[in-house]
Amino acid sequence: MLTAIFADIHGNREAFSACLDHARKAGAARIVLLGDYVGYGADPEWCVDRARQLVEAGATAVRGNHDDAIDNDEGGMNAIATAAIDWTRPRLDDGQRAFLAGLPLTAELDGRLFVHANAWAPADWDYVRNEREAERCLRCCGHGAVFVGHVHVPALYALGADRIAQRFEPHAGSAIPLLGSRRWLAVVGAVGQPRGASTAAQYCMFDTARRGLRFEQVPYDAEGAARKVEKAGLPPVLAQRLRGLA
Repeated sequence: MLTAIFADIHGNREAFSACLDHARKAGAARIVLLGDYVGYGADPEWCVDRARQLVEAGATAVRGNHDDAIDNDEGGMNAIATAAIDWTRPRLDDGQRAFLAGLPLTAELDGRLFVHANAWAPADWDYVRNEREAERCLRCCGHGAVFVGHVHVPALYALGADRIAQRFEPHAGSAIPLLGSRRWLAVVGAVGQPRGASTAAQYCMFDTARRGLRFEQVPYDAEGAARKVEKAGLPPVLAQRLRGLA
């Protein structure tokens, strides 16, 4: 079964739509959403409603830290993220807020774990940014593969018999076999606010039958999304990030 895995949508309607269309044309039969439907982007209402429609149609979804901050403002975010959440909060209706609040922190499918941030303390929102943190994530659970978002930059880690994690730099569009002799952790990248060398939207496609993982990059109207961010009065750096300038 082809499973499309999306993370960090961040209110970016243009990017989310493009990735969903790309996955559908590629034959995805299952959708997993790894959280952060809101924050940073100018279309949080649309993105939450689209996520809710997908869940109602059978998709699996978990909650991200930006989603959690809508009703649990405990601080800890930087000033830009806080400003975006403050802008977003009054734009969501009760049903949209209830949907976000009701999402679980983790989900399991076919022996694989899906979580926004990490497996050792999902509600603490710590990042998986290096081999040490990948080892910690994999050692705290018994799953053969863990999929996370939160970092916004795609990465892949493998844990072998020596219990030492090795990092791989994925190349978009190339299938990577997740060998059963190892345990794997994939950071799937960001749909709505990609960072790194490319401004394309990012997601992963996982073939459960062949155990193949493909990191995807999808062109979309980033300039249109950036202009909407500016028109909304959100912090200007958020538009510049979409353009690859910050």
